[in-house]
Amino acid sequence: MEELLTQENQVITIVLIGVLMLLLMGVALLLFFFFSRKKIVEKELEKKNLEVNHQKEIIQSIIITQEEERKRIAQDLHDDISSKLNVINLNANLLKDGELTPEEYTTVNNGILEATDKTLESARKIAHNLLPPILAEFGFKDAVEELADSFNNSRKINIEYNIEYPKKLLIPQNELHLFRITQELINNSVRHGKANNSTININYKNNELIFNYTDNGIGFNSDYMDNKKGLGMKNIESRISLLNGKYSIGSEVGKGFKILIVI
Repeated sequence: MEELLTQENQVITIVLIGVLMLLLMGVALLLFFFFSRKKIVEKELEKKNLEVNHQKEIIQSIIITQEEERKRIAQDLHDDISSKLNVINLNANLLKDGELTPEEYTTVNNGILEATDKTLESARKIAHNLLPPILAEFGFKDAVEELADSFNNSRKINIEYNIEYPKKLLIPQNELHLFRITQELINNSVRHGKANNSTININYKNNELIFNYTDNGIGFNSDYMDNKKGLGMKNIESRISLLNGKYSIGSEVGKGFKILIVI
């Protein structure tokens, strides 16, 4: 009888230990899932915060770019337009006074005509920079080719280009963004990269617009984020974001610059 009780007690003890172990394992699993879920949520929050901060940087970049553009336009208007209008005004007042010899009248009149021609040319140049007429009339491909040819003719940089771009692929506003990106890249090559050669390759395949740009300038260390976050690159990044595109940059000191943009 005592042996039976002892065996029963042993069985009960084993069962209790088994139940306790199962409970402990259950609690351990619950704790594991809880902390795992917590880490997943924390990572998701961190990712969302990074995305929000990135969007803030892009918005700030757009605002800064707009302000810089306004300053540039204001400077152009002041330097190229206002000064010439002052000359026209002064000469017009001389004509108004009527106390001029025929020779002086001819000189003043010619001065007004010359200043008027220069003012019109300056106004056309400012309007062209704001929105190139060829972009609105003929599209992105012709506008980029004209831009590259103008740099080639100026001998500031030699640009080779191969552009396979279907007409009306992008809406006009997005074509303008892509055109501004191209402008910014060329200007960066000339001003900062000190490049004398660059290439533009654009093609469309598999429903993707692939934009490759390279130059042979002084380059920079692309591993350092500060080199990627200058105003010019922020402007480019913000426009790529507006196009729902992605990009990658490659550059080394003394080995030029390249960027791949996929839209």
